[in-house]
Amino acid sequence: MFLDHPKGLIPAALSNMGERFGYYIMNAVLVLFLCSKFGLPEEMSALIYSVFYAGIYVLSLVGGLIADKTQNYKATIIWGLIIMTIGYVVLAIPVLATPENTTWLLTLTAGALFFIAMGNGLFKGNLQAIVGQLYDNPRYAAKRDSGFQIFYVFINIGGLVAPFIAPMLRSWWLDTNGMTYNASFPAMCHQFLSVTDTPATETATQLYALATAVGYDGAQSLREFCSQYLDVFNTGIHFSFFASVGAMIISLCIFLATKKGLPTPAKREKTETVNYTAEEKAAMAKEIRQRMYALFAVLGIAIFFWFSFHQNGTSMSLFARDFVDTSAIAPEIWQAVNPFFVIVLTPLVMLLFARLSRRGREISTPKKIAIGMGLAGIAYLFMTVFSLVMDYPSGTEFREMVAAGADVAKAGWWVLIMYYFFMTVAELFISPLGLSFVSKVAPKHLQGICQGLWLGATAVGNLMLFVGPLIYNKYPIWVAWCVFLAVCLVSMGAMFAMLNWLERVTK
Repeated sequence: MFLDHPKGLIPAALSNMGERFGYYIMNAVLVLFLCSKFGLPEEMSALIYSVFYAGIYVLSLVGGLIADKTQNYKATIIWGLIIMTIGYVVLAIPVLATPENTTWLLTLTAGALFFIAMGNGLFKGNLQAIVGQLYDNPRYAAKRDSGFQIFYVFINIGGLVAPFIAPMLRSWWLDTNGMTYNASFPAMCHQFLSVTDTPATETATQLYALATAVGYDGAQSLREFCSQYLDVFNTGIHFSFFASVGAMIISLCIFLATKKGLPTPAKREKTETVNYTAEEKAAMAKEIRQRMYALFAVLGIAIFFWFSFHQNGTSMSLFARDFVDTSAIAPEIWQAVNPFFVIVLTPLVMLLFARLSRRGREISTPKKIAIGMGLAGIAYLFMTVFSLVMDYPSGTEFREMVAAGADVAKAGWWVLIMYYFFMTVAELFISPLGLSFVSKVAPKHLQGICQGLWLGATAVGNLMLFVGPLIYNKYPIWVAWCVFLAVCLVSMGAMFAMLNWLERVTK
């Protein structure tokens, strides 16, 4: 798996793994944290998440422009890690949100998220560009796809461990304060604290029963206990952001220690002075245009893949919380299933591709991406059929039924496993190979900006993430899954329609 790859691959992958570990700690809890910290509606939390997530990838264009302009990829990456660290430090400061300080505290939180997005924009695409430059050497060119798959495995090692950190620290801090975890209690606390009228008898009974279950002993008023529970609950999450700070520092140290072994494009470009005829320049310009057209065509498909895939942080997190029996497992932890499958399945996918290549039946990168969209469609087809069979209503209606004590049938954990299995295989056919595709078609003087464009396409998809929770809470949830199914199938069809052209351009 690691044979015949450039020496700089593993150090770059380790640096990226540390950064991704810190990022995924925060990402695993962000939507639920905004709800529990500030009492925001799920739709508003999902909108903030969408804008933040999109900002990461939009700002990758800025990072790519800076690196390409200065030809100093390494310094840009280092500043990205430093700026991200500052953002995580601000997030890690535990301050209780009250009606008096909510405005400035939410603004401060948004500012911290901007720093994380900006730092990520400087770091992410430019490190990927450096990995691509490792394979510009003809000796390693044939290993480009597998190199990016290995790089992607390291990303997901961080993503596998990270989702366990926040729930572990939160539960530890609750236990230290004589309380226990309950996913729905923070929302009830905010609802109770936001009104001055006496709650209805049924609501008060439900609140009292749940408060008793999480540690209320009657020694204080219920209002005081709700405030205390929110403070302890969210302080435990703030502690997890300190783990993100530590991960950023480790990633920075790895990169500083190994950066000498990575390519330095600025030096290479200064030594390359070649004179071309007018005909050669025209031919080169035409080739670059064709390559950029191909790039933008694939970027259009990538938008809809990420729109569907990144529902794991929005509507799928809500589904895990509301519809799945996760009494023994915090809903955030289910996000570790995807990176687990990436780590386990990547060697198998690489083996499949290698065998097909040896038999003369190699699958082109564009065809792999098209197949990946079909696999993503299978994931949502499964969710659609399952939700129809179970006759599930909207998320809002289902939560009301649970609160009222209705006998409801929750899904088993295997449903999430099935969804993440198909979606992960789709990811392995699209994400690392998409990075490889970009590095193939990108002109040498635009490597940073082209990787930024790939991430920019991800940003556009992420801007639409809030659509999932909107449909999820207003209509029977099969409608949401059916929308994503249609998106995946249409994208697959478009990709196959362009296949011959894309394969010609990338030869």
